[in-house]
Amino acid sequence: MPVYQSTVNVASEEFRRNREDMLRFIDQMREILSRSARLSDRSREKFEKRGQLLPRERLSRILDPGMPFLELLNMTGFLVDSSDRETAVPGCNSIAGMGFVAGVRCMVFVDDSGINAGAMTTFSGRKACRVMDIAREKKLPFIHLVESAGANLLEYQVEMWMEGGGVFARLARLSAAGVPTFVVLHGASAAGGAYMPGMSDYVIGVRGNGKAYLAGPALLKAATGEDADDEALGGAGMHSKISGLVEYLAEDDAHGLAIARELMDRLDWNRLCPRMPPAEFEEPLYDIDELAGVVPADYRQPYDVREVVARIVDGSDFLDFKPAYGAATVCIQARVCGMAVGIIGNNGPIDNAGATKAAQFIQLCDQSDIPLVFLQNITGYMVGTAVEQAGMIKHGSKMIQAVTNARVPRITFMIGASFGAGNYGMCGQGYDPDFLFSWPNINIGVMGGESAARTMSHVMLAGAKRKGIEIPPAQIAAQEEKIIAHFDRQSDAFYTSGRMLDDGIIDPRDTRRVLGFALQTCWEARHRKTCPNTFGVGRM
Repeated sequence: MPVYQSTVNVASEEFRRNREDMLRFIDQMREILSRSARLSDRSREKFEKRGQLLPRERLSRILDPGMPFLELLNMTGFLVDSSDRETAVPGCNSIAGMGFVAGVRCMVFVDDSGINAGAMTTFSGRKACRVMDIAREKKLPFIHLVESAGANLLEYQVEMWMEGGGVFARLARLSAAGVPTFVVLHGASAAGGAYMPGMSDYVIGVRGNGKAYLAGPALLKAATGEDADDEALGGAGMHSKISGLVEYLAEDDAHGLAIARELMDRLDWNRLCPRMPPAEFEEPLYDIDELAGVVPADYRQPYDVREVVARIVDGSDFLDFKPAYGAATVCIQARVCGMAVGIIGNNGPIDNAGATKAAQFIQLCDQSDIPLVFLQNITGYMVGTAVEQAGMIKHGSKMIQAVTNARVPRITFMIGASFGAGNYGMCGQGYDPDFLFSWPNINIGVMGGESAARTMSHVMLAGAKRKGIEIPPAQIAAQEEKIIAHFDRQSDAFYTSGRMLDDGIIDPRDTRRVLGFALQTCWEARHRKTCPNTFGVGRM
């Protein structure tokens, strides 16, 4: 098929303006994300005095050099524990993502003990649970580099304690599913956190610094009056000789990470999965860097989603499915990194024809075992008397049924607006996509702030009319301003990603790379053999 002929003029004022707007969002994203690394690095002197590597150095040592690493949930916790946008730190004192260890695609979770000693934040448990769920679904060995003060008792919240139990339950489920779990005990793992090594299949403890105990010296003294030596109570050396909790004793951080890599290599994990067939493919005809200028920062400004597709898919070559029917809903057959995909995007609200077309397209992809990719820029389903009488609810439901029950991998990118039931039909978070990523320019919510404000103004005026009273325009304007501010504060990418309404924020220009990695991860999961059992591996 002939490649897509772009109509974007990269020399135009519109493109320049779009690019400047998007780059501002990207710069904001990078500045916020950099706060975690900068804050952690302030502890460098303490780590070096203890002979330790910083958490991000540990991550670098465990991963294969030169291989891709896809960080997940990078913005989690932002504006949750602090409402100050200028100082709030994302990440929940941890780093999580998918990368390669000794040639094996793994899920790696690193406690960032450079920030508040790695103490848990409000969303720490939820973040850990999400990445462990991905690890189980995608059959990824789970490696946890442990050093955490655990719960901050000065900011204790009962739900955080309860959610922590879900972390250990997921370790049990991973083991039972035949997916190996590893802990490198770099520092403290106290109280409930001691079950992190206790529930893991393989434990590597670092001599001197690695510790695990249900009650540390301070808690033990408070509870029983017993004075205990830190090492004798829970040191890695003790656990390697006496309790049996530690299988491998390392001399320092680097040695512990080297042992973990050797263990992964000796498992020969990749023998349980065929290699992906080699695929020859062309890069997109159009520079992916142009994505920064193709999409307007203001979701109300129209553009053709095909321009995004042309900068993501192989050779900018794709086939439109029913392009003239339900034209605002775009369904496309293409390849990404040699893998067939079905792509659904938006050029406007979803109408009756668009909903039925999308439902059919989803079923066809499901029939042929082709992964689905959703590019969300959707203000919702069409409304009005005509579309209601034509069965909008019925047709929209068909689409949601298909999205919900499709058996193929579903990967979603929110690239503009994501409002109302449009979010549902386009495989939003509530529909358990395999992966969901956001661009930094997005707006998400039940509706836009202006629409909500106008809706409530109509409600106010209708109520006043029934009562025979008149409302001053200034009062209406004040209400609208308040509603818009309330909605806008909650709708941007940084706020919603902080509350885990996605798996992380990405630079739009990384979309093809991220999509390719996600597709490969899904392919491996569907072709990998595991050896599940009933209860997982119990520690002896």
